Amino acid sequence: MNWRYYLRSVFFVLLLIAADQGTKRLAVALWKGKPSTTVIPGVLELTYLENRGAAFGLFQNRLWLLIPFTLLVSGVLAAVFVRCSAKEKAGAVPVLLLFLLAGAAGNLIDRIAFGYVIDFIYFSLIDFPVFNIADCYVTISVLFLCLITIFSGEKTIEKNETGIQ
Repeated sequence: MNWRYYLRSVFFVLLLIAADQGTKRLAVALWKGKPSTTVIPGVLELTYLENRGAAFGLFQNRLWLLIPFTLLVSGVLAAVFVRCSAKEKAGAVPVLLLFLLAGAAGNLIDRIAFGYVIDFIYFSLIDFPVFNIADCYVTISVLFLCLITIFSGEKTIEKNETGIQ
């Protein structure tokens, strides 16, 4: 077992969580109870929102469900990360798993500490739900994991001795 690899991975996750939590504290200081800041008119605003649910506001006020679910998913992600082969560890999948873990942990910290998740990024151009950095970690890593799965799948039908599939 390569302890340095795992220590670097833990440090990386902690750094990602710190970035998420730091931006959320900044959002509280700058926008809680105050008007939004327009970054790009008609496109991007920074604001303050207390999300008491999960993605897109699902499961509102259901901490009793969201906290254990997040802990379970985080445990599964950590186990998958640890079980990655040496070849896989050199690829993108373990890094994406770490981003997923950091995103889950960042929002879990908010849920436990405040009973809600602090969101502050709003794309007004498409009226997308307000989100945060941890949400970005989760969304982007899931997108890339899906793309990797789609485009790196091995053929399930192999040629027989005659070359006929």
